[in-house]
Amino acid sequence: MTKRFSDRQGYRPPATKITIREDAPSSLRHAIPLIASEAGMQPSTMRQVICRVLLVPPDQHNWSEYPNIWDEVVQLIEDAQWYKVYDITEALHAELVIWNSESADELERRLNDFFVENGIGWELRDSQITHRGSEAFAKSTHEVPDELDKSSYQRAANEMREALKDISRRPKPDITGAIQHAMAALETTAREVSAQPNLTLGKLIPLLNLPAPLDQAVHKLWGYASDRGRHIREQQSVDHAEAELIVAVAGALCAYLAQRIKPE
Repeated sequence: MTKRFSDRQGYRPPATKITIREDAPSSLRHAIPLIASEAGMQPSTMRQVICRVLLVPPDQHNWSEYPNIWDEVVQLIEDAQWYKVYDITEALHAELVIWNSESADELERRLNDFFVENGIGWELRDSQITHRGSEAFAKSTHEVPDELDKSSYQRAANEMREALKDISRRPKPDITGAIQHAMAALETTAREVSAQPNLTLGKLIPLLNLPAPLDQAVHKLWGYASDRGRHIREQQSVDHAEAELIVAVAGALCAYLAQRIKPE
């Protein structure tokens, strides 16, 4: 596969402010088959995957790859519900993984560039469409589960993965679940670090030897998350940006504690 000028020179599209989550704009629907085709996938293979996702039969009158099957693929994606478009994207990537991992990587990279360039708040990772937040959110969350696994904090890693899964849930993210799992990851990490498996995070904070005023900041985060995530009051809500902030900060703290003190 010949690399483009931008790939050879290392240029990437500038990040556009995220404005699209519960939608699949026509530009994305148009881009998906083009990117899949450039990754080496034939229209007939795309059609097979798409029909499997949508549970519809292929048009038996279409035999030629171009233009008949290609036009059918384009129309199927164009007519699909917005969330089905992302299901189709996952399935196309998973199909490529089976027979050509390099092509799958290329599809993932180009789609993620498209998401960034067009302000779409999703990204493709390991054949799954997941939540894409700010650059700071990405850096402080997506690598955290692997770092926790490497430090033998498996329970905390699983909680953080569940937090990311909840905030990525579609068509509506589970804000409360994301906050609860993120704070559970932090609490679990704190228990391991302090060797106090039965204490709550509020009682663990003084045992973590955090520098001031970071210790107070963590205590306030715990109080805020407990109030908003576990005991949401009537007419009290948490928006997506607040949840993203809590998950990002909790993830960064987990990574900090895991790097500072690794279990025996």
